[in-house]
Amino acid sequence: MAVQQDPAGAANRWRAALFGTFSAVLAFCVGDAFAQNYPFGKRTRSVNDLGNQFIPYHAHLWDLLHGKADGGLLLNWQSGYGTSFLPDLGTYLSSPFALLVGVFPRDRIDLAVYFITVLKIGAAAAAMACLLLTLRGGRWWAAGLLGASYAMCGWTLAAASYNTMWLDGLIAFPLFCMVVEWARTGRRPFLSVAVVALGWTANFYIAYMATLGSALVLIALLLMEPDATRRHWLTSIGRASRSMVLGIGLTAPLLLTIVKGTKLAYPGAVQEFQPASWADIFVRLLPGTYTFATPAVYLDTAALLLAFVLPFHPNVPRRTRTVWTGLVLAVTLSMQWKPTHLAWHAFATPNGSAFRQTFVLSGVMVIAAWLGLAHGLPKLRQIAWGAGAMGIVAVIAAVGAADGVASPGTYPVFGAGLVLAIGALLLLGRAELVRSRGLVVAAVVALVVVQIGQSAFTNAWSDRKRIERLDDYAPWGNRQNSQVAAIASADNWPDYRTDPGREQTVGNDPMMVGGQGAAYYSSLTPDIWTYTLTSLGGGWTSHGRSLQSLNSPVTDVIFSVGARSHQVLDPHDPGNPQKKVPSTITRQQVPPLVTVHSDKPASGYGESPYRNQELLLGHNVYDTPGPITLHDGDGNLIPPDGDRFHVVGGYANPKRSTYKLDAVCPAGDQVYLYTPNVFSRVQPPDGGPKIRFTGRPTSRRAAAEHVGDAPADGHVLLSMRVLETNTFGTDAIGCLNMGKLAAAERQIAATAATSEQVTDDGITAQLPRGSRGFAVIAAPAISGWQCSAGNGSVHPGRPYLGLLSVPLPADGSATSVSCSFTPPGLHKGEAVAGVSLLGVAALAGYGWWRRRRSGGMADGGDDGGSDVVASPEPVSAALAEG
Repeated sequence: MAVQQDPAGAANRWRAALFGTFSAVLAFCVGDAFAQNYPFGKRTRSVNDLGNQFIPYHAHLWDLLHGKADGGLLLNWQSGYGTSFLPDLGTYLSSPFALLVGVFPRDRIDLAVYFITVLKIGAAAAAMACLLLTLRGGRWWAAGLLGASYAMCGWTLAAASYNTMWLDGLIAFPLFCMVVEWARTGRRPFLSVAVVALGWTANFYIAYMATLGSALVLIALLLMEPDATRRHWLTSIGRASRSMVLGIGLTAPLLLTIVKGTKLAYPGAVQEFQPASWADIFVRLLPGTYTFATPAVYLDTAALLLAFVLPFHPNVPRRTRTVWTGLVLAVTLSMQWKPTHLAWHAFATPNGSAFRQTFVLSGVMVIAAWLGLAHGLPKLRQIAWGAGAMGIVAVIAAVGAADGVASPGTYPVFGAGLVLAIGALLLLGRAELVRSRGLVVAAVVALVVVQIGQSAFTNAWSDRKRIERLDDYAPWGNRQNSQVAAIASADNWPDYRTDPGREQTVGNDPMMVGGQGAAYYSSLTPDIWTYTLTSLGGGWTSHGRSLQSLNSPVTDVIFSVGARSHQVLDPHDPGNPQKKVPSTITRQQVPPLVTVHSDKPASGYGESPYRNQELLLGHNVYDTPGPITLHDGDGNLIPPDGDRFHVVGGYANPKRSTYKLDAVCPAGDQVYLYTPNVFSRVQPPDGGPKIRFTGRPTSRRAAAEHVGDAPADGHVLLSMRVLETNTFGTDAIGCLNMGKLAAAERQIAATAATSEQVTDDGITAQLPRGSRGFAVIAAPAISGWQCSAGNGSVHPGRPYLGLLSVPLPADGSATSVSCSFTPPGLHKGEAVAGVSLLGVAALAGYGWWRRRRSGGMADGGDDGGSDVVASPEPVSAALAEG
């Protein structure tokens, strides 16, 4: 299917790409500056998972690139006391753009991530601009502006700008559409495979949606061909499928480890799909709107007007108008119907930001707008029809949309933009008649003003609303500098761990500030680690996937935490004391990472974290407390209901929601309180600062906390202000005998490993002669470990109450243990990638055979198609020059 070659096509695509990139980047940065967001102002942009996950992961990547991380590509020794890293790498860091973090200073990690975000938005604009000119020739500046419209769509501004890895999918969609266009015209088979592989490597999740979207675009392109034969349909779909299968197959080593890691992850929250109201969808088309629960379908008014004009544009062939109008409607409806909604999201409704496929709709609308404009400028009548349809949409939105979605400036900015966009299109029509370059420039300036003004306004409004509605975290500053310095002064890995502390700044503090901590936040947090840490009294947020460090001497002995950082609660949170105190270090005598347990592990954990700690430690270190009693605010005794106390919470009546908890511990014991489901503030017996317990089933779980030491008479009195109604156990008090713990530590250390060597993918330890039982490694028993004792056979690592263990020979002959880690799914992925490489080689061989058979006349395409682009629509000389 040969088409006329466009010698100026490459130059026009470069111009369009650069113009689109400039417009998108300028609009995004102007919006952030107007909102006074970092790096242009005092407000942080690190909201939600951006500050809690993505920036810390980029900090860890910086450490890897500079050889300063504990661990490597396969194993992360810094987080979760040792966890698989390759699935996290593929989920958060596999974008080529992420490597740019290495050129920034470590303490400018926030700026590095912002720079990468801006660069991705610009790249998405460039990719879409090039796609538009590939699909049909036309005005390069118009393609650039529409590319920027796509890159600055509402999905980008409301959702993806702080989910940095999603932006790779924004780039992937137009590139994948390019792939299916090459498949339709029989061109660039190898580049197609490479593009797909790159897109799926960068972020498989959004790339999956982009793949579905590009498949719909291919069908639309084929439907636009009135003379397309069945053979042409089959070959086009076959080429596209081949490129997709081979490209995705090449990413299998990364992809299958993520898939396997997802299956092994803690299940987290399950969300049921709820369609959005149509009025809410319509209002999200307009500038300056924000909500978390509806699709962000905003496009600047100029692009939106062109999309609305398409059905009425007589210069566009009826088939094209029908196909692309139908595709826009079909994609819109697919977001509202549960089966298709699930198909967009790999058959699992996402937890939060439920309409993650919205960028595909924006892309389809931009292509529709371009196809209309590239067939010629619409006349006043068609513009009026499109503007009228937009007006109806705006009226429905104004009447029926939920309160608070639109900003005070939404409708004025929309109206002004619509007037300017109509004026610009009419001005372009006039310029075409009189062949005036000046009028073209004036019209383009008006369109740029509409785009940058509305998109910057929408971005600024989204910035403001996110800060109001989501958790936020301060950028790198004095607190992090203090933590880093304190941890570095004590760090002596792998002789012992240095935990960044219970008073965390973000959920991934170990990656952010160093050390080797229990804290770990990922979509792939292993189920076994959540279960183990929870059983030991640990706390978590994000429905069990953001695990927090414990502040317990017992678990420090278990996990070889010889140093621990302490700091005040993060003063960036207005609910915390606004103190700026340097971090300090406490030290504790602990055994090495590998210890020997002579007894078989128990079948499992019970309800009490204190008993569970003793079970894993192998020693009794808690004294039995006296009877625990509970009194309400009036002093009335509250009897337990079975083994649970019921407490009523509230904010309005402090007396009604304040309780007195009494217990007796031996003098000098450390007193711990465990109320995992209760949201409360507890006053310690010594009158110190209140301690927060943030239990809130099922999203949060409060950790066991040290609330003071037992006085000389042993009587412990705690005042508990309960904020939310719930229950806690009658065994909530633990009395830790530090003398018993010290003795237990000495006994454990006496039979522990004599030396250890930790690598990027494993650990080896030398044991005392005659060691029997189990060598227990202070790391979670996640899947992927292979271990051996002495010269024995290699076998999968075995769990010892959630920790990794190696059975030792009964004759005591093993004097060493060795374990290596391979992420589950990696070897299968390597096999699939090998098959895909063979497929690429077969494709190359077939092309060579065809060229040889045809006497060297083939052009390098896989079906003899001409390697050219579609000719541009004829336009006046003035417009073409413009």
